[in-house]
Amino acid sequence: MGRPEGTDTTAHEAVFGVADSVVLLFDEYGAVVGRPYAAEQLLGYPAAELSGRRVGALLAADEADRIPGILEVSERDGGWSGVLLARHRDGRTIAVDVTVLPLPGEAGPARWLVVAVGAAPSRQWTMGPALLERMVTRMPVGLCLVDTDLRCVWSNTALEQFGGGTVEERRGRRFAEIQPGMNADLVESKMRQVLATGEPVLGYEHVGRPRSHPGRDHAHAMSMVRLDDDNGRVLGVCYAVVDITDRYRARLRLALMALASERIGRSLDVLGTAQDLADVAVPGLADFVAVDLLDTVVRGAEPSPGPTAAATSVQLVRAGVQTVPGGIVVMVEPGEPCGYLPSSPQIRSLAHGRSWRAATLDDTTRDAAIPVPVPQSEQPSDAEPPGTAPTASEPPDSGPPEGPRDVEEPEAESTDAEPPDAESTDAQPPVAPAPEPHTAIVVPILARGITLGVATFFRARQDEAFDEDDLRVAEELVARAAVCLDNARRYTRERAAALVLQRSLLPHGVPVQEAVDAASFYRPADELSGLGGDWFDVIPLSGARVALVVGEVIGHGIEAAATMGQLRTAVRTLADLDLGPEDLLAHLDDLVLQVTREGPAGELGGAATPAGVGASCLYAVYDPVSLRCDLASAGHLAPAVLAPDGTVTFPELPPGPALGVGGLPFESVELPLAEGSVLAFYTDGIIAAPGAGKEGLRRVLESRDLPLDELCRSIVDELAPSRPYTDDAALLLVRTRGLAAGQVAIWDLPADPAVVARARVMAARQLAAWGLDELAFTTELVVSELVTNAIRHASGPIRLRLILERTLICEVFDASSTSPHLRHARTTDEGGRGLFLISQFTRRWGTRYTAEGKVIWAEQPLEGDGTAAHTPQGLAQDL
Repeated sequence: MGRPEGTDTTAHEAVFGVADSVVLLFDEYGAVVGRPYAAEQLLGYPAAELSGRRVGALLAADEADRIPGILEVSERDGGWSGVLLARHRDGRTIAVDVTVLPLPGEAGPARWLVVAVGAAPSRQWTMGPALLERMVTRMPVGLCLVDTDLRCVWSNTALEQFGGGTVEERRGRRFAEIQPGMNADLVESKMRQVLATGEPVLGYEHVGRPRSHPGRDHAHAMSMVRLDDDNGRVLGVCYAVVDITDRYRARLRLALMALASERIGRSLDVLGTAQDLADVAVPGLADFVAVDLLDTVVRGAEPSPGPTAAATSVQLVRAGVQTVPGGIVVMVEPGEPCGYLPSSPQIRSLAHGRSWRAATLDDTTRDAAIPVPVPQSEQPSDAEPPGTAPTASEPPDSGPPEGPRDVEEPEAESTDAEPPDAESTDAQPPVAPAPEPHTAIVVPILARGITLGVATFFRARQDEAFDEDDLRVAEELVARAAVCLDNARRYTRERAAALVLQRSLLPHGVPVQEAVDAASFYRPADELSGLGGDWFDVIPLSGARVALVVGEVIGHGIEAAATMGQLRTAVRTLADLDLGPEDLLAHLDDLVLQVTREGPAGELGGAATPAGVGASCLYAVYDPVSLRCDLASAGHLAPAVLAPDGTVTFPELPPGPALGVGGLPFESVELPLAEGSVLAFYTDGIIAAPGAGKEGLRRVLESRDLPLDELCRSIVDELAPSRPYTDDAALLLVRTRGLAAGQVAIWDLPADPAVVARARVMAARQLAAWGLDELAFTTELVVSELVTNAIRHASGPIRLRLILERTLICEVFDASSTSPHLRHARTTDEGGRGLFLISQFTRRWGTRYTAEGKVIWAEQPLEGDGTAAHTPQGLAQDL
């Protein structure tokens, strides 16, 4: 193994003139006869020991098996020459050049003449001209010799496989003349480089179209060496060519798949992932790629498993599209509905779940494979997702098919219009028609047994048709993208559900009220789910007051959002009872403790942590009449207060424990505010970034004189801009308002039943001053009942207050802490109907407690606000 085979020769070509040759004679049985010549020098045997030895004893073990074949060739061809492995007398194996010649019968017992000489490394591979000729003519590698003018002087027959003519037809022609489609200029420049420098070029790869296959690109590897004569004169260049198209295409496929692995699925956006598929496949695989998904997939819904049985009426949305410059025109943009005829390969692929390939598109198939426009009447409305497609029974009637190959046709102009000026027409260059696809592949997008859509691949600029290898590549690309698309679809569905949950838990806007202007910002730390545990709220209260709330739950995600929703609902419910800030937080803390005792604990950080425990909350009540704000905190940060003069302070709040922790009681503090002051309620996600903190918030508030919405965005951009977000962030900015003196009327009344009539008169006069005469009857009734109840059931001074805001508010203050109750009097009862009448004639009524007693209040809607209280039919007439 590893040594060259013997080379046939003739007796006349045998070499005898070698000084160190061994000459041996063998009889017909292969034994040495006569006296050997110079055998001891080569083989180590004295002449006496060689006599009578058989040839097998002088050769290595494996070589003895070759003797019959060598003798047969020598007998037939008149001689044999080659290399054999001989056994030296000392036991080592040596390589010898051997020439075997048959002898005539009259030579006596000698039958064969053998001449052997030690084979040096260079001589072991010495080839005769015949062997060399066979090698260069029979080997599959194309060989060619060119002179210094780069004209062919010799080539082997293997080169004919690349086209360009026979050996004789190539002679005297240059490479550019033989293979004009093989980037000849670059190849010849490499030959000139080898001629000039003498440095060989090995494994140079180039791509082109040889004459043997003019319709398809082929890759070749060329090696070039310069040929010099013994005197160093440059004779030309010898180059070898090997077709490496299969290896080249495999390398391109691997590169395309590597690119697909890198780029497809980088995000969890359905349309973005579909566009990634189109971008990767163009231009590496196709000139034009369109990815059409079921509209249910785009919306994140769950499609039916398996192929789409009713594919003729399926609704598709163009999710991604890409084309080469100057290629097929894109007529359906991403996000637009896309339809196909029932006979199209896309619909068939959706229906059967199998790929489709057309090496050549005829007109009928091409028209069927191109999308048609979806008529406006068949497009889904705002309530229905986009993506309709024509049905089999009702194909769209919209003129010529709209698709990637068609240019949008202008509307027909009036025949009365003047023809364009000849000069302007001549000045405009003609527009080249868009190329038409000539080959296509359609692959259904399947993942986890679900049909997601269909991908279409066209070639127009590339004149090479799609083959089976291209189909396999397209299927693998689509298979990889399909899993990513399904992941994106599932994420879209889950995130949509999470966002619905989050939106239902957070306020949808600032409620209508006159106490404050408000702007807010919310950003969860978990951007994927969009869920977090921070919240804020603006809650209208009685007496034109407003409650301002901000809170934070430990943790992130859906668990924190669920806990936040429970706490926010509890705060709104308790706020409706008109509790003070400290009392509301105490009730909220009791609620968290009760839930902790009754509900199961969730594992967090290895310890059982009940939901809501450790949450913080800040509750404030602002009164636009007194311009005062009462605040209490349950482990939350104090707000920042921006005064009208531009100074920022952080009020000192009594430290209250976090919810569910217990310990110290909650205390409130009263804060006087100038009208136009800005209060910034925030969670720690706003000030958690390095360099932020309270001083950072102070700096931004003091340096920005902006509208409230812009100031809110400025704070967020300045203090919490970076990703990844480590904590939820909520910010609520409010600018205080004050009610004008003319909007409030106050009367102090003695506890005398006779004052009731005077109270009605004063209220009627005030309503007339406000231009609310139509509310006089109802207001007199409310004032009469509330003042009468205060005189009858309470003690101390009585105060009547009317507030004109978006509603008309009537309040009666007294020193009693007893709460009135609505009674349902019997027909025979003389009293007990006062609060019942109030509940019927007003929008709402209630009681709130103060340090001096209580306040009973009632609100009436103003005319035309669309929220008029319901009055039972005939009740006013009866009264």
